[in-house]
Amino acid sequence: MAGEISMNSLGAFNQYTDSLKQDGYLMPVLFIGHGSPMNGIENNIYSQTWAAMAEKIPTPKSVLVISAHWLSKGTQVTAMDFPKTIHDFGGFPKALYEVQYPAPGNPNLAAETAKLIKSTDVVLDHDWGLDHGAWTVIRHMYPDASIPVLQLSIDYSKDARYHYELAKQLYELRKKGVLIIGSGNMVHNLRMVSWQHIDEVNYGYDWAVQMNTIFKDLIANGHHDNLIRYDRLGSEALLAIPTPDHYFPLIYTLALQGKKDDVQFFNDYAVGGSLTMTSVKIG
Repeated sequence: MAGEISMNSLGAFNQYTDSLKQDGYLMPVLFIGHGSPMNGIENNIYSQTWAAMAEKIPTPKSVLVISAHWLSKGTQVTAMDFPKTIHDFGGFPKALYEVQYPAPGNPNLAAETAKLIKSTDVVLDHDWGLDHGAWTVIRHMYPDASIPVLQLSIDYSKDARYHYELAKQLYELRKKGVLIIGSGNMVHNLRMVSWQHIDEVNYGYDWAVQMNTIFKDLIANGHHDNLIRYDRLGSEALLAIPTPDHYFPLIYTLALQGKKDDVQFFNDYAVGGSLTMTSVKIG
């Protein structure tokens, strides 16, 4: 039946990845500010850094993405053999719509992910695919599309605390060679974008730069509770996060931080006044 994984195949997956766990192997976790879909085909400072990051970290067995662009009722994980490339945007050049990223899926990992999450029932999805929060970044990191890629949806009816606690349950995947990526933007207010400055690197309004600095300080010092309750950080925080869709992927990333994990920032730039590309590597 659709959505089911055989116990034999799931057992084989666990046997394969348990060897990594026994070696004390631990993948880092990334939050990536993905910005414009055009970054998916442009050779720019952001995409170059994504490619360089893939060279610096261990090659993953699979990639699990929590993207700002898959909002759902309940939690779902893609479980098909070959996820389609979703062009979930409008008004861009033809070349962007022609991009295909034919990475395989990993149904066994999808089943394992659903099994790890105890706080809610996770639906194995066969309809979604890879949206631009996933493929525009990953095609620069792993251009040969040989590494399996999955997406985990964001239940938009829930708050940041809910997502933080859910994400903690994914920690075991780090021990099994899975690269978990939260893909969104730390500061994301499209209504206030200065389009004439959209291609200018590091152009940010005062409030956007201020909140980006506050977010980084809180992340660097492990003050996750303050980041979960971002609505208490003042009016500038509400300008930075008018809706939490692009912020929630950061919450997933932070929840996966271990006690010994260090934190590094990259692509730390403002864009168009009211967006930031600031990204985080944990571990």
